[in-house]
Amino acid sequence: MNSRVAGPPHAFPPGIIVAVKALACELPHRLGKPLSRFSLSELKREVVGAGLVASISGTTVWRWLSQDALHPWRHRTWIFPRDPAFAEKAGRILDLYQGLWEGKPLTDTDCVLSTDEKTSIQARLRCHRSLPPAPGRPMRVEHEYARGGAWAYLAAWDVRRAKVFGRFEVTTGIDPFKRLVADVMAKEPYRSAARVFWVMDNGSSHRGQASIARLKKTWPTIVPVHTPVHASWLNQIEVYFSIIQRKVLTPNDFTSLAEVEDRLLRFQSHYEQVATPFRWTFTRQDLANLMARIEGKGRALNVAA
Repeated sequence: MNSRVAGPPHAFPPGIIVAVKALACELPHRLGKPLSRFSLSELKREVVGAGLVASISGTTVWRWLSQDALHPWRHRTWIFPRDPAFAEKAGRILDLYQGLWEGKPLTDTDCVLSTDEKTSIQARLRCHRSLPPAPGRPMRVEHEYARGGAWAYLAAWDVRRAKVFGRFEVTTGIDPFKRLVADVMAKEPYRSAARVFWVMDNGSSHRGQASIARLKKTWPTIVPVHTPVHASWLNQIEVYFSIIQRKVLTPNDFTSLAEVEDRLLRFQSHYEQVATPFRWTFTRQDLANLMARIEGKGRALNVAA
């Protein structure tokens, strides 16, 4: 009885594999393709259309790309710091989070606040009431809704004491921000503190030297500290905003704009009962390492250009 031994599966030359990976590392529009990025099926068609192979399976292409963790169908955004004093400004904020200012420890009476605005918080009035969870069924929220208006939520987070202050305004601006600051500075320990540091971004409500002059004229103990441009990740209030987005605003299901205000203000008190200062682990050394990597990428891009 004759037996037939199966031969090895069809193998592609190493040069073909390298060429496919090189193609996956190209931007399609630079090849004249009307695409922003390659999907797996489009890359497979391009490989065949370019004459690299007569035929190939998507599974094979995927396996080759996976060897080098290549995912041309994905993308991430990135940005280079354009503030020439980025490291200096960022370093001052990181020092505050570590309890330092200009190389000296903060005192027990110093206060550090992080502030910003969360705009366009809508009241979405669902056409049918939401259904609570049940065995084998998650909470259900009607897809259709009517718009019930929107608030701007201005808030300040006490970095050292884990307290939050917030107010609602129809819009953002210099006067709404001044009202938030007045709310905070009228309370202890801020009213009596020798220094109250306010970490803030460069939004129009509190931008530049004009903002510093306005604040210090009314509250001489305030020390405004601006983040570098495009550095909202340095502002701890953004962490709190992410918490309310998850715990209060998602899913967005309200009966009125007033209910949005009521729920968020009550959440402030609720959160303070369990809140502790955020554990900020990003240090000046991490910043130095980050800046070195960014400078390296910048040099590489200049060479490629």
